[in-house]
Amino acid sequence: MAQPAAHNDAQQHPIRLYLVVWVWLFILSTCSYLVDYFGLVGYLRWSLILLFMMLKAGLIVAVFMHMAWERLALTYAILTPPLALIVFVGIMMFESHYTLFSRLTFFAAGS
Repeated sequence: MAQPAAHNDAQQHPIRLYLVVWVWLFILSTCSYLVDYFGLVGYLRWSLILLFMMLKAGLIVAVFMHMAWERLALTYAILTPPLALIVFVGIMMFESHYTLFSRLTFFAAGS
């Protein structure tokens, strides 16, 4: 009796995609180093460095972490950290108001 072939649902991406991404990462890294080499200063320097950094991070996340093909994972990866930051900033804000209120109460009672 013949066994049925195992069904593989895993998506295989062509090696060409990874090679193209590696080339783009190399080009963006070279551009980032050229910013220092040419001695750019001020806002232009930092804007270019941040731009190249974000482009490289976007390529890495999209291709190597397979976020380009997983909509739910991309949503969680983009929305969860800012929401957590908003919650933590809110907690710190309430704590700072409590600390200010406590100090004002303590120092007003001491005078």
